[in-house]
Amino acid sequence: MQSETTHETPRRTGFIIVAATLAALSGAVVSGCNTVEGAGDDIEAAGDAISDTARDAND
Repeated sequence: MQSETTHETPRRTGFIIVAATLAALSGAVVSGCNTVEGAGDDIEAAGDAISDTARDAND
């Protein structure tokens, strides 16, 4: 006869795996947002530099 802990262990293990996966994905999403924001700032700075150069060429 099997004990209840034998049946609960796979459920608990599955829950831990799901929780760890969600935590990792949440961290990846937050990191990705910061990376995209930083890339947007870099692209904006490059666009400003191009605009300034174009204005200087017209003067």
